[in-house]
Amino acid sequence: MTEIRANTVLPAQRRPVTLHTADGLTLHGAIALPETGEPRATLVCLHPLPTHGGSIDSHLLRKADWRLPALAGIAVLRFNTRGTAGSEGAFDGGDAERYDVAAALDLVEAEDLPRPWLMGWSFGSELALMYGADDPTVVGAILLAPPLKRAGDADLDRWAASGKPLTAVVPELDDYLRPPEAYERFARVPQAEVVVVERSKHLFVGFADEVLDIVADRLAPGSAPLPRTWEER
Repeated sequence: MTEIRANTVLPAQRRPVTLHTADGLTLHGAIALPETGEPRATLVCLHPLPTHGGSIDSHLLRKADWRLPALAGIAVLRFNTRGTAGSEGAFDGGDAERYDVAAALDLVEAEDLPRPWLMGWSFGSELALMYGADDPTVVGAILLAPPLKRAGDADLDRWAASGKPLTAVVPELDDYLRPPEAYERFARVPQAEVVVVERSKHLFVGFADEVLDIVADRLAPGSAPLPRTWEER
């Protein structure tokens, strides 16, 4: 048995993918599927603010790709939004990025992947809140360190009306939205749950295991806590 460490890459079917937006842009992404068998669910990853270094390679998204297909049977799609790390176009503050989210969901449909959930981190959580509730293919969303700046009460109300599950994973020591305010804001969504990661900050450095356990448990109930060791085959 081998310990799963921060940089451990577990087996999966991995390949680059190209996304095409309705407004004519090409975005770069990557998909990871379980090595054998059909995925139990699909995680569509929306990265943090690209103007502050967020991309497909943000550490929680990489670790989701490296671990979740093997440990939980979850397909993982990551992609760079417009203007980020080789994707065409320019950053639009979350407005035109609606087309990027739609392009990712189109790819999920084209690949015939099951039960897509959005997982947005920081800026990505705003995209999930703004553009996920009204898409009939989206099962639910997980929001990592949601700042609730671009997304507001109207977006929360749409999620409430949708009835779709919504999980906000809030760092105890977050820079933008801490647990007391998170409980208050997400009270607008009856089906929402707020999960606090104690001692963590906005980037979740050192807390990837806890975050991925939360994600796996929502998409593939019974798969968490994820194994911390791996038997080479």
